[in-house]
Amino acid sequence: MKHTAYFGDGEKTFALTTEMVLELERKTGVGIAALYARFMRQEFHFADMIEIVRTGLIGGGISPTEAQTLVDTYAKPRPVMEVFPLAFDILDARWNGTPEEVAE
Repeated sequence: MKHTAYFGDGEKTFALTTEMVLELERKTGVGIAALYARFMRQEFHFADMIEIVRTGLIGGGISPTEAQTLVDTYAKPRPVMEVFPLAFDILDARWNGTPEEVAE
């Protein structure tokens, strides 16, 4: 349930591990299903999008400090439509799995 994409200064692995899903729920104030539904309806908050990227980076193996620096530098100042696809792909990898996992 990982997603790999170019973000900031290179390829990064994003993963919403169980611990990161719980952190994401805490930070956004809603359960994972409600958050996914928000994204499907495009009724998400800007903070939701940023937290998905941040927690995905941490779940992918980047330190919390570096993850915060990366989102502050490469996600927060960018147009929503540049960050939205990444955030959705990270969330969707946890929700539906990745094509490689489904094939297995």
